Amino acid sequence: MTYASAATGPYYHGTGAQLAVGDLLAPGFGSNFADRALAHIYFSGTLDAATWGCELAKGEGRERIYIVEPTGPFEDDPNLTDKKFPGNPTASYRSRAPLRIVGEVSTWEPHPPERLAEMKAHLARMEAEGGAEIID
Repeated sequence: MTYASAATGPYYHGTGAQLAVGDLLAPGFGSNFADRALAHIYFSGTLDAATWGCELAKGEGRERIYIVEPTGPFEDDPNLTDKKFPGNPTASYRSRAPLRIVGEVSTWEPHPPERLAEMKAHLARMEAEGGAEIID
């Protein structure tokens, strides 16, 4: 794995988990989107993608967006890059190394309720049709 080209940060991770500055987010645990542990931890260089991450995360925790720092190599997220969004405009990445939380975004704009409902319906359709598999 090599560092993703042109990736400069800052980086974000959207979730429902309550964490603190200095905590590490590591692969091998339950995911925001999958009912299984994943070999990678996912993050983004855009607040919009991180907003989707926290809004779509499973669980009942308060939606949070953390500012994170990769502790090792990372690559473009193949679930989005060139598969759905050519050129990685979402600045979505993944790593097998932990991400260190360096801060929390205190103010961010949620997606409109109707847009969020559309996205949740789309993801439910994909899952029902067997197309929601995460390339890990």
